[in-house]
Parts: sequence; structure tokens; C-alpha cells
Amino acid sequence: MEHAPWLNDACVFLAAAGLVVPLFHHARVGAVFGFLVAGVVVGPYGLGLLAKDYPWVSYLTIEHRESVEPFAELGVMFLLFFIGLELSLSRLWAMRRFVFGIGSAQFALSAIAIGGGVAAFIGPRPQAALVLGLCFAMSSTAIVLQVLEEQGRSASQVGRLAISVLLFQDLMVVPVLFLAGVLGRGRDNIAPALVSALLQAVVAVAAIVGFGRFLLRPLLRFTAKTGSRDLIMAITILIIAGVAGVTTAAGLSMALGAFLAGLLVGETEYRHQIEVDLDPFKGLLLGAFFMTVGMTIDLRAVWAQALWIVPAVVALLVVKGVILLAAARAFRVSLAGSVELAMLLPQAGEFAFVVIGLGRASGVLPLDLAQLALAVVGLSMLVTPLLAHVARRVGVALQRVDHREHMPGHDVAEISDHVVIGGFGRVGQTIARLLEEESVPYVALDTQAELVTQAKKAGRSTYFGDAGRAEMLERVGARRARAFVVTPNAPEAVERMIAAARKLQPDALVFARASDPQHAVRLLALGAIDVIPEAVEASLQLGGRVLEALDVPEDAVMQRLARVREEELRRLARPS
Repeated sequence: MEHAPWLNDACVFLAAAGLVVPLFHHARVGAVFGFLVAGVVVGPYGLGLLAKDYPWVSYLTIEHRESVEPFAELGVMFLLFFIGLELSLSRLWAMRRFVFGIGSAQFALSAIAIGGGVAAFIGPRPQAALVLGLCFAMSSTAIVLQVLEEQGRSASQVGRLAISVLLFQDLMVVPVLFLAGVLGRGRDNIAPALVSALLQAVVAVAAIVGFGRFLLRPLLRFTAKTGSRDLIMAITILIIAGVAGVTTAAGLSMALGAFLAGLLVGETEYRHQIEVDLDPFKGLLLGAFFMTVGMTIDLRAVWAQALWIVPAVVALLVVKGVILLAAARAFRVSLAGSVELAMLLPQAGEFAFVVIGLGRASGVLPLDLAQLALAVVGLSMLVTPLLAHVARRVGVALQRVDHREHMPGHDVAEISDHVVIGGFGRVGQTIARLLEEESVPYVALDTQAELVTQAKKAGRSTYFGDAGRAEMLERVGARRARAFVVTPNAPEAVERMIAAARKLQPDALVFARASDPQHAVRLLALGAIDVIPEAVEASLQLGGRVLEALDVPEDAVMQRLARVREEELRRLARPS
């Protein structure tokens, strides 16, 4: 009995998602790179090359990339929809300076520089150089945003900058598609048609926003009255597909339509429930997209033309990176943010596949040049997760340069009888407020530059630095401190700070926040004198509220909680 071809493709994809990708995740490379490599391996240019000689290999491959492309496009749409949910129309308007400033500068300068380089390489083919310059000026929305989400940095300064640039690139879809389509037809006067296409796009976006403002909320409210989460999910998917269909009909991208749908739904009171219900689908569908990108990379062709392809990829990354860096600095973005942006967005994007295919069909791009360009696109996308990983490390290092005025100076090193707070997030700020009310001097350290800047403006003794480094603690007078309070979220960071504090001052009073009881045991072994496991404290507070609601006297509740807390801490401190 023969199985349907799509069933084999689905099994191969799910096997890659469940087996191959976790290996990359555990290696701390990221799921995006795992899916890209898996696509290379199971695609027609990987194991698929062996299928003719070894028929059984066909069960381990996805022979036809086209079979998973619809799911890949859905994945990109879901990603953009979720990004739209996180933003709002007011925040988007607040980002207009970066969207139309950095975004337009990057796109125009990249198109000119890359187009000029292509023209110098291929000779007198201005139409081909123009098409390649325009499509290579765009970056990969799907890969960049997914990498930022994996790093938890979509809402950071770099995340907002990347979204701004990518939004402008999406707005350029109409003119780029139009030019790629008409250049091969030899039209003399394309300006009126281009203006007409742009007006059509503006009208479509305006209609979508109007629909969202006046009709979307009543529609969701009507569906929510049924009490069925399935129906809410169904109407949400309909909204995503419908808006994406309108933008596609107007010559815009489906991704932009999904983003607009997310913006509109994000303005309603149903955004959180919708986000929770749809989140499981996003990851798998995006994985399908990343795998389809990997399937386009023919390693044989890359190896055969490595002397051309590898330098072309390097040149693309360098040229776009330098332009992004210059554009960001021109708009007064910090050095760390500018460098990270330059290393996040220099690749070509998924839209290049569409433009190159259109250019090939219209005769603007010859076959050999189109194949070379596709290889450059695929490889540049493949290295993006690795570049993003390096960019994060470089950004952290450069933040110290950007915020030298927020580094502790010699005057701070002379302070004594104070408390050193490592980490100035929610917990650290609460502790600082308690110390301020009791007039206890303190110095706080944190590695989030924006948070430090805000705290400094509020007049708090907060400085930029890693509290897990002994030399940084020494700069804030750790040898003369009365106590250390360790509050970071990351367990490794907490352990590093306790070890550093003990190294500088063996008799220090170290208080720490633990993620769970097991982590608390490790911290006590490192030398913390008192550890508060978040799970224990949260359960005690919740239990106290329950007892109060059951009319147990307040004094009795407090005594009961104190006794349980002491028992729990004694249990943690007891040697195993």
C-alpha cells in the first residue's frame, strides 16, 4: 500500500523538529540554525541526491520543496502576527523616526552600493544590476525576528531598531515587485504605473486600519460570547488570512498583512488569550519556513563556484553591515546598538527568492546569474543565527564603552558599610527602596544599559557592570561592604556573584534569590547565609491569602507562615 507523498514529508519534518533541532538547541546554537541545517540535510540537494542509488533514502528526505512552502509561508505570517501583537499603533507611530530614517537610508544606500557592485561584476546589464541591488537590500524578516525572540530581545533597543528597518523594507515590496516585473517587458514610461501601484497599496492599508478600528472589536466580542476558544481561534486565523489576502491583492506582502492584523488585534482585550492559543502553531510553521530555505542550498553548486559565491556572501554582509552601522549612528543610536544592528540585518531575505524568480521569468536575469544569486541568498541566511550570537556578545562588550559614565569611579570604591545589590530588576529595585527608607547606603550593579540609565536619572546609586566579576565588585567597595544581595534571574549569574563576593570578603553576609529549592541548596553550599527560593515564598504568600479568606486570624496566619518558612529554610540548610 503506497502512502501519500505529503505524509512522508510531514514525518521527515516532524522528525527533524523533534530530534535534530533539539541537538542544536542543547548546543546553544539555536533552533533557527538547527532548522536551516536540517533543511540542507533532508532536502533534494542533501540526502535527496542519494535517493536514486538508494531508494530507501527517499523516506528520509523531502524531495519536493514546493510541498512544504505553503506551511512555510504560514509560519512567516504567524511570526509577523505575533510581532504585531506585541506592538501597538501608538508605539509604531513612535518608531516612525527609525522606520523612515534608518530604514530608508539603509535600503537606498544598500540598493545603490550592491547594484553598483553587481554591475561592475556582470558588465553592461543595468536592469539585472538594478533588480539584484533592490532584492539584496532587503533582509530576512523571519530569521531575524525569530532569533531576537529566542534571545528574548524583541522589545529591546536592538529589537525595536530591527523591526523598524524590516518594516520599511516590507513597505518597499510594492515598487520592487513592480520594477522586477516590468523591466523585462521593456516599458518606456513606468512612473505612472508605479505611482498607481503605490496609491493602491496606501488605500489597502488605510482600509485595513479602518476595518480594525471599527469592526474588529465587535466581531471578536460577538465570537467570544460563545465561550468557545476554538471559534475565537478560527476567527483569528480568518482575520490573519483575510488581511494578508488584501495586502497581497494590493501588491504588498502577506507578511505585512499579518503584521497589520497583529497590530489591530493587539489593540483589543482578547490579545493575550489569542496569543496563548496560537503560540504552539507558530514554532512548527516557522520551522517549515527555515527548512525550505535550507533546501535551496545546493552544496555541490556552492563548492563548484566557491571562488565566486563565498566572496559574494562576504561582500554582501560587509557592505550592508557598514551601511547599517553608518545609518544607525547618523540617527544617534548607541555604538553597541548600531554594531548589533549591523550584524543582525546584513543578510539577504526570503523576498529575494520571489524577486529573483520573477527576474528570471521576465528575462532580466540569465539562468547562471540567477542560480549564483540564489546561492548567495541561502548562504547569507544560513550564517545569520551565528552572526546574531556573535553580535550579542559584541554588543555586551561595547555597552561598557557606551556607558563609561555609568561605570563606578574611584569615589564609589571608597564607600564603606554599604550593601551591594547584584541585579537591579524588579527584586533589586524593591530591596533598594527598602534600604532607602531605612537610610542604608547601597550600590547596585546591572548589565542592562537602559535600566541603569533610567535608575541613574531617578537618582539611584546604580552602575553598569557584571556583579559576577570580582574586579567589578572591588570597584564598588566590596571589601568594605556590610552585605551582598544577589538577585539576577539567571542561576549561573547568581552563583558567579556569590563566589566573587566570598573571594573578596570571606566573612561577608550574602543573601540570595534562588529559582527553586535545588538551586537554593547549591547557593547555600557556595556560601550564602540566607537564600529565598521564589517558589517557596510565592506558595507561602498564596497560602496566607487563602487562610485569611477562610477567616483565620491575621496573627495566627503570620505565625503559621513564619514557622513553615523556618522549617523550609532549615530543610534546605540541612546537609544531604
